[in-house]
Amino acid sequence: MKRRDFIRRALCATASSALFTSFAGKLSLAHASALSGRRLLGNDYRALVCVYLYGGNDGFNMMVPTSSAQYAQYQASRGDLALPLADLLSLNPSVAPTGGGSFGMNPAMPLLRNLFNQAQSPLAITANVGPLLYPITKAEYQAGSAPVPAQLFSHSDQTLTWQQPNADAIDRRGWGGRLADMFYQTNVNQQLSMNISIDGENVFQAGNEVIPYFVGQDGAQSVDFVQTWNPERRAVFLALRDAAHGNALQRQYASVMRRSMDNEVMINEALDGETALSTAFPDTHLGRQLRMVARLINVRSPLQMQRQVFFVGLGGFDTHDNQLSDQAEQLAELDGALAAFHAATVEMGVDDGVTTFTASEFGRTTSVNGDGTDHGWGSHHFVMGGSVNGRRIYGTPPDLSAGGPDDADWGQIIPTTSVDQYAATIARWYGVPAGDLDTVFPNIGRFATSDLGFMAPA
Repeated sequence: MKRRDFIRRALCATASSALFTSFAGKLSLAHASALSGRRLLGNDYRALVCVYLYGGNDGFNMMVPTSSAQYAQYQASRGDLALPLADLLSLNPSVAPTGGGSFGMNPAMPLLRNLFNQAQSPLAITANVGPLLYPITKAEYQAGSAPVPAQLFSHSDQTLTWQQPNADAIDRRGWGGRLADMFYQTNVNQQLSMNISIDGENVFQAGNEVIPYFVGQDGAQSVDFVQTWNPERRAVFLALRDAAHGNALQRQYASVMRRSMDNEVMINEALDGETALSTAFPDTHLGRQLRMVARLINVRSPLQMQRQVFFVGLGGFDTHDNQLSDQAEQLAELDGALAAFHAATVEMGVDDGVTTFTASEFGRTTSVNGDGTDHGWGSHHFVMGGSVNGRRIYGTPPDLSAGGPDDADWGQIIPTTSVDQYAATIARWYGVPAGDLDTVFPNIGRFATSDLGFMAPA
């Protein structure tokens, strides 16, 4: 076996572990193997921003039916967790959603409601999305006659399933990573990874060749972890970093360390020279992350980047208890941060080239357990940006009645739109030709359409 093949295989195997994903991300290992697979070039700036809601956001208390019959079903299922009809912020879609009816937004989200209701809206809602292997009915689910993703309702498993390109994937590669493998040659700067995480380790951005680079909320993170007060230890570190000889592992370590330290200087110098944005971001965990994403987009020219994928995250959505108060707090943080980020993209003049979308491992049950909910399946999600066909509710909002046609059991709502379709619609806008979608999403042909319509043509 050739040395390069050995290194490639070793790195790809190790990249499947959470340890390497974290380690390599912080070391800015952008390309771990020789080129392989389909290569695409973009001729304009485009960025994706994944906002991951950890714990399983209750989409059914984020967007609530307000027409009489549908609200009655929701209220009967939710009991004390049902939001009062008078408190809901009315949504005014330009086209009636599939199945008809009217809807309102959680009262904690006035800014996003206003964005949705604008005449030229940058915000769309995709209804009842979840991991699927095939379209499935309640009868098929209960009879076990159609396959479903493994370990449904498990946080760790469904987090992986949501971030991977298909619900039966067996490796730890994400669909954002697959897009990066296809597009990274678009960027003049081949040293810095096009996938940047402000929230640490994730599978979504991990590709076969592109590994996410980690940036903190205030700038690039230093890997110069051996301080000057320990000269002997520092000397060993510098000798390893600067090694020109030694075995293959030493040389690879030295290469990675040098690249990481160079990237730290590159990013921080670009940020130091930026023209500051006037958009004010909320001083929240998500607000600070999205502010850093906006700053990195703002210095895309000196960094010589044309295609990028960003990852941010917000936790606290595992609302088994105190759901009404806890979710309201989390949704208010999401509301303020997303609205500020969109305003920043408009200020930079790149709103047409930036698409932001939410993801979460599952929704919540329509049934309640005291003052909270359990792990569900389908849920609603936001897509935001200047190229979004906004002011629309895409997909099919579910029947929320207890024991109804969309209730798998115990209030776990069966998705009517697959994550594959949701992601493929975004990937088409990013530049993946329709004929290449199955190279990123191998199961996409199992579903009725690969384009849900919420993005403008590529």
